[in-house]
Amino acid sequence: MASLNHVLCLGVCISAWLISTADMTTVPTAENIRWVSLDFKTILMWTVKEPDHKFTVLYTVDDGDWQESHDCIQVSDLECDLTHDLQPFDRIYSADIQTDTIDEDYTVDEPPHAVSPHFNPYKESNISAVKFTVRSVDKTRVIVNITDPLTSIHVGQRQLSIRDIFAHDLQYKIIYHKSESTGKKEITSNSSVAEVPNLDEGQRYCFMVAAFIPSRPQNTKWGAWSEESCTHGDPDLSLSAWVGAIFVFLTVLIIIITVTVLCCRRRRERNTGFQTYQSSTPI
Repeated sequence: MASLNHVLCLGVCISAWLISTADMTTVPTAENIRWVSLDFKTILMWTVKEPDHKFTVLYTVDDGDWQESHDCIQVSDLECDLTHDLQPFDRIYSADIQTDTIDEDYTVDEPPHAVSPHFNPYKESNISAVKFTVRSVDKTRVIVNITDPLTSIHVGQRQLSIRDIFAHDLQYKIIYHKSESTGKKEITSNSSVAEVPNLDEGQRYCFMVAAFIPSRPQNTKWGAWSEESCTHGDPDLSLSAWVGAIFVFLTVLIIIITVTVLCCRRRRERNTGFQTYQSSTPI
């Protein structure tokens, strides 16, 4: 009986040791892996249940050979900037996040790792809101000058814009409406300078602009919409309208006064003539 108790105690001790050893050597893998990209600055982000680990990120182009990202070797942050690794832009990339093991007793043929979803910067990087100005050409036309957003990509000393990357694939959508109306119109421009014609003379118009890449998937065709910018209308036309209205009002007023004066004068003359006739008639 005593030997059986010893065997049971030994079994419990061995089980506890195995469990504690397993806990010590368990290495977590990355979870919730996602790409965050704006104007071609691309960050790979992830979460992990036990954050006190280091990670090394590898990437592949079109499911080819894996390459280490030189900026993401044994990093403790739960993100990796792959902006300069994801070139050419119109290719399909994947990332492999490896959890580095510092425990010498933990030996495996392949470190714990997790693979990201595919990502194509050219088709999926979000485009920020543009800035633009509106300049009047004449009373019925304006020119919209759009500033192409800059990217995080540099070639030498030059910072590339989205026009440099998308070239002829980049268009701009411009929506506009009268400031006192909800009815909107839309035009598409292939360049960064667009003319908006056939505006109503003297009206105040409001404009918004967004980048538009028709070759992209439906959910990434559009960049973010700009803030609304409104014209001031035509002050000269507004002044002339007021002058015209005042002129008409004064003309009508003069006519009314003139007619009234003439009517009064004729009535007075008629009354005077009638009184003279009555006074000259013998009784």
